[in-house]
Amino acid sequence: MPLLIKNGRVITSTEDRMVDVYAEGETITRIEENIDPGSLPEDTEVIDARNRYVFPGFIDPHVHIHLPFMGTNAIDDHASATKAALVGGTTSIIEMICPGPDDEPSAAYKEWKDLAEAGACCDWTFHLAIVRFDDLAEQQIRDLVANHGVRSFKIFLAYKGALDISDENLFRLMSLAKELDITITAHCENAEAVDSMQQKLIGEGKTGPEWHEPSRPRSVEVDGVNHLCTFAELTGARIYIVHTSCGEAVRRAMAARAAGVDVMVEAVIPHLVLDNTWAERDKFEGAKYVMSPPLRDPEEHDQLWEAIEAREVATIGTDHAPFNFNGQKDMGRDAFTKIPNGIPSIQERVDLAHTYGVCAGRINLNTMVDACSTQAAKIFGMYPRKGEIAVGSDADLVIYDAGYESPFCEADSLSQVDYCGYEGMERRGRAEVVTLRGRIVAREGTYVGPDGGGEEISRDHSHG
Repeated sequence: MPLLIKNGRVITSTEDRMVDVYAEGETITRIEENIDPGSLPEDTEVIDARNRYVFPGFIDPHVHIHLPFMGTNAIDDHASATKAALVGGTTSIIEMICPGPDDEPSAAYKEWKDLAEAGACCDWTFHLAIVRFDDLAEQQIRDLVANHGVRSFKIFLAYKGALDISDENLFRLMSLAKELDITITAHCENAEAVDSMQQKLIGEGKTGPEWHEPSRPRSVEVDGVNHLCTFAELTGARIYIVHTSCGEAVRRAMAARAAGVDVMVEAVIPHLVLDNTWAERDKFEGAKYVMSPPLRDPEEHDQLWEAIEAREVATIGTDHAPFNFNGQKDMGRDAFTKIPNGIPSIQERVDLAHTYGVCAGRINLNTMVDACSTQAAKIFGMYPRKGEIAVGSDADLVIYDAGYESPFCEADSLSQVDYCGYEGMERRGRAEVVTLRGRIVAREGTYVGPDGGGEEISRDHSHG
């Protein structure tokens, strides 16, 4: 049915104004200072957004749902993860397809797409990880770009012997990316250095989760950024560095940009609000906070937020990777190298960015929208259909109550994971009403939409 949102404070990446928004079908058709409900079809649903923000639907550019990792599989399915996303105000996700080293890219794409089509409740698209790059893989990549709309690929400069890619294949793949005008997203570390550090620490009996960060320090991440940027400079490929955890890595990427490299940077919410002391908690509690790159010293928070405010860091994602503490994370009790990596955050991201970014005075509302929605849409070819409130854009809208206060807790989560990574932390603001293409799908922390209903997002060649 048609939808009218009245009296709201509409905030985009560039604007902040009091206007009414009307959607008919799946798209926004009118934005005016005062739209009279009496002039609209009788079945129009009217929402009074007085004293509320109206945001474009948020986009999470870095999500894992179906994720085989370290002999187990992430605990969410597409239904649970996307319902959690929508309740938190995220209406579109980009999921990482993560095949194994023997899997064919086309088969992996079909496997993930079938799962998303069957269960996803929000809109979705993919980054496809390339962990093998032979002639068959190259042929299939060309087909996926030409005929299936895949516009971005993922590489790992980490996880030696499992997901990492050789320099020879890295050069070939990035040359192909330049030819096809697609984006390479990259996990930047140094697989060889991390492997050596891990073996050394385990050999010294340093096996707990508190040793995860020392096994892959900032210098390793900075080295990975440098390495990737060198290959991008050589090939002309467009690159997007995922989950950047420290200021020095951002500075290295900005130096490359100043030298002409087409590089964009992502931060993820755990690195903005949690620090290494969480991974050092006793009784193995720290395992809940093992992710790669790891949580860093608290002083990195200011550097990352400042880079977001300066728009040097383009996006805030999650790297949502939900593994249960009991039965999955605890596989690594004898060695931190066996702890499945990831901190579930798909539902909490927007409220964390609002609480610890906007309310803390680190960024303004326009920057929050830019980093949590608009830039992802622009970089990955979804703008202005997504990430914007404009006539012709999808009616993905978040009516946000900035005055809401309640701590984060596992009981509120729609994810299937058995803990909340932000348990007890202050929370200011929440999505009160969320619409996906004009249909109300969430109200006040409850999912009210249909099972399924998400659609694959078609993407073009545009980028930020």
